[in-house]
Amino acid sequence: MSGEDDNRTGGPTQHDDGDGIRGTARGSAPVPLSVLDLVTVGAGHTAAGAVRTAVDLARTAERRGFHRYWVAEHHSMPGVASSSPAVLLAHVAAHTERIRLGSGGVMLPNHAPLVIAEQFGTLEAMAPGRIDLGLGRAPGTDGATAAALRRTDGLHEDADQFPQQLAELTRFLDDSFPDGHPYARIHAVPGPVQATSPGGVQSPHRPPLWLLGSSGFSARLAGSLGLPFAFAHHFSAANTLPALDLYRASFRPSEVLAEPYALIGVSALAAEDEREARRQVMTGALAMVRLRTGRPGLVPGPEEAEAYPFNELERGFVDGWLSNVVHGTPDAVRQGLDDLAKRTGADELMITANAHGPAARVRSYELIADVYGFAG
Repeated sequence: MSGEDDNRTGGPTQHDDGDGIRGTARGSAPVPLSVLDLVTVGAGHTAAGAVRTAVDLARTAERRGFHRYWVAEHHSMPGVASSSPAVLLAHVAAHTERIRLGSGGVMLPNHAPLVIAEQFGTLEAMAPGRIDLGLGRAPGTDGATAAALRRTDGLHEDADQFPQQLAELTRFLDDSFPDGHPYARIHAVPGPVQATSPGGVQSPHRPPLWLLGSSGFSARLAGSLGLPFAFAHHFSAANTLPALDLYRASFRPSEVLAEPYALIGVSALAAEDEREARRQVMTGALAMVRLRTGRPGLVPGPEEAEAYPFNELERGFVDGWLSNVVHGTPDAVRQGLDDLAKRTGADELMITANAHGPAARVRSYELIADVYGFAG
């Protein structure tokens, strides 16, 4: 990151977009556009290459005017190299200067809240005013892997305890356990306790919390707490409108937000021509077929996806999957994103690109920025 450090303000790398949540629509886009990167690994590629692409993509997104760049926690999936969001974000933070960076999300039941508070406090120290902490209550993997992560078989119990875990995490981030609480003398560092220590000066920023969901549970909880909400439209499209309606109906103003703010994740891929876009998204479709049938692997290449003999059941799944992927020429993708924003009333669209190779993914974001008239 450029510029020298300033212990009081975060120095010249500091970025503040008002409340740290709401973005600004660029060009002719109907709402702010952001990036969700699964850091996918295609057949014939390496995890090291996927991490390099993550940096390239984040820098492209920053240069072209996308609002934020998020990565998502997944485990035991050969084709997804985002098992450690905090580590990835630290690396990306060192190669960017302005764009918001965050998790979409960290699966809180997999971790001790204190650990997450420490990790994201550290990220905030690295990139002051640029860090988002998005949280989910699902494991981000299969049950056996989740048990290995949590060292417990009580997966459902952990998910049911999500509101309590969230409250604990919030108190660690704010250093606000009341006197007499067992954790009152425990402090997440870096964090607010440093400002109250003799001679201490602390950054005024704290990563805003987002709740993520693919059903109504987190929608209702986010609304009741007055938090921003991110919905996984890209894999739970049938639940998008009910969840957003529930979030808005449940919303109670808070110190964080005076009114609801909801983004939705959407799969979208643009290419110079429709056929190439179709070839690329079919690689993600085949990867999903294999994942859903217990055969996770690397993202296959376009030739392998074209030659794959889908059976009738698999073909039905692919058709349903692709119906929720906005793909085609840049003009077609723009129309699809505009329609989705209008239909859902989403305050922000977070785009994830399903493709085998890094060049096609990065190029898609460039084309989307071009068609909306983004600068850069």
